Amino acid sequence: MEIALVFGIPLLGGLVLALVGHKRWAPEVNALMSFATFCAAALLTAKVVADGPMTALDEQFFVDPFNVFLVALTAFVGFTTALFSRPYMRIEEHHGRVNAARLRLYHSMYQLFSFTMVLCLLSNNVGILWVALEGATLSTVLLVSLYRTPASLEAAWKYFILCSVGIAQALFGVILLYFAAEKVLGPGGTSLLWTHLYDVRHQLEPTVLSLAFVFLLVGYGTKVGLVPLHNWLPDAHAEGPTPISAVLSGLLLNVALYAVVRSKVLVDGALGTGFSGNLMMGFGLLSVVVAAFFLSRQKDIKRMFAYSSIEHMGIMTFAFGMGGQVAAFAGLLHMTVHSLTKSAIFFAVGHAAQKVGTQVMDDIRGLVEISPRVGWGLALGTFAILGMPPFGVFASEFMILTTAMHEHSWATPFLLAALGVAFAAIFRKVQPMVFGETTAARLPHPPALAPVFVHLALVLMLGLYIPPYLAGWYRQAAALIG
Repeated sequence: MEIALVFGIPLLGGLVLALVGHKRWAPEVNALMSFATFCAAALLTAKVVADGPMTALDEQFFVDPFNVFLVALTAFVGFTTALFSRPYMRIEEHHGRVNAARLRLYHSMYQLFSFTMVLCLLSNNVGILWVALEGATLSTVLLVSLYRTPASLEAAWKYFILCSVGIAQALFGVILLYFAAEKVLGPGGTSLLWTHLYDVRHQLEPTVLSLAFVFLLVGYGTKVGLVPLHNWLPDAHAEGPTPISAVLSGLLLNVALYAVVRSKVLVDGALGTGFSGNLMMGFGLLSVVVAAFFLSRQKDIKRMFAYSSIEHMGIMTFAFGMGGQVAAFAGLLHMTVHSLTKSAIFFAVGHAAQKVGTQVMDDIRGLVEISPRVGWGLALGTFAILGMPPFGVFASEFMILTTAMHEHSWATPFLLAALGVAFAAIFRKVQPMVFGETTAARLPHPPALAPVFVHLALVLMLGLYIPPYLAGWYRQAAALIG
């Protein structure tokens, strides 16, 4: 029942907002449906904590500590982003960038995107997960192109083409996975179910599984934004509405990485070697280093933080590639704090860009003077994402670095150098934006900044203290994948 509610509510919300998404009260309906999804996710989480893993609807859906943690995170960030988008999209309408028809498209596709995200996470069927990720691509392509400017249409087209090519690679990986499973489980739908595949992972053909993982990593890695498959991500973040940048960075990249990690568990069981982990560490490290050096070249603030997302997804991929429960725990913690911090940063960046009328960093100055809350929100978010103590990003990065020093010392200099370069590049760009001199005017609608400080407060808490139930949850998930 709880599982059906979690993905049924956003699907219903998408249908309702397809009819009334142009009304003045549509943003409130969008936020209400997102809140209902979050409540359903909280109920599902409580049930899993109390009763353990479960399946539903003839085993087509399942939930365990790993995916229920991501469902709760996805629903929470989806809800806070819907709250942020209420005044944000009204200001965009006031500026003439969107009309009623585009607002209806925005609100209905936002709910459809939420539906595809939770469907990916809760699906027990490898094929349905692939379909849902393709659905997520299609819904966000329409959102990235919402403004219908030449730049946004080009970004949406690049996003669609590159991610479609990537998802086609993933489909070939799914076919190979089914080919290997069919010999053990027999023909039929059970050969595509994660729970059945997990039980027989030691019996699957190693050669076929290793080839399948290469295609799955390349395919889903395109959605994660791993270098050199990352070219769509900076454009999509820069040209789409800021709430969409927040959910792309905070949610979509996580869900694609979830699919890679689930696949890794099967491959490790079949091969009994570090093949999949080494591939993930290689792609992850390359992403961290390349993204860090691209940061200093950016002039658009949303593009800069998009490259920051590539860097942090690389760190997570590296952590999960290392394997072991400590690295998996650190990867899950980093996934949480990155989602919360990066979405908070995009909320602050969105209102900052609206105040000044541009996303070019050289033209944004003195945010603490024209709006102290926006300025301090961006400053604190930047400190958090750069790994300054006592924020949670510092804790997760410290765990990943110390694990790397212990187990893969060769990678530590690359990680430290990349983190240092990223710190210098972002801090040098953001400092004058927050504390410089300005003549910008105030906004026609008061910005929604509660989500910014709620997210940053949670990230600060996770840096100082992880509640026992949350730490236990991470440990259970880490045991499943580590």
